[in-house]
Amino acid sequence: MAQEAELRATAASEVVAVFKDRASGLRENRPGLARLLKAAAAGEFTVVRVTHSDRLARFGGAWLTALLARDGVSVEVLHAKGSAGGVEELLDDFMSLVATFAGRMYGIRSREARRRLLAAAGGDVG
Repeated sequence: MAQEAELRATAASEVVAVFKDRASGLRENRPGLARLLKAAAAGEFTVVRVTHSDRLARFGGAWLTALLARDGVSVEVLHAKGSAGGVEELLDDFMSLVATFAGRMYGIRSREARRRLLAAAGGDVG
């Protein structure tokens, strides 16, 4: 919500659409990203704005940027990182991986806890 509010507050023109995903930026199956790519291909907008480059994708953001450019869409990053290079860039990538997998692990634990609570309550575990 805070990211969306910041992007709206700094937008130079009308916001046409907002695309969100709850899934990790490492996952390929992201409905919000799929909708964004489909809308871009249909020419529904010309600019995609994100607060940080990893909001579009943890890795492979350059590929997505190139794909969007092919459809006439540019990507604007509100808080672009400087070109860290070398060790700093490697550490940034490593920290992104750790954060992503930690989030996935907590998500798995959370699902397992909900399942146990439902089973204990006699609910459908499905």
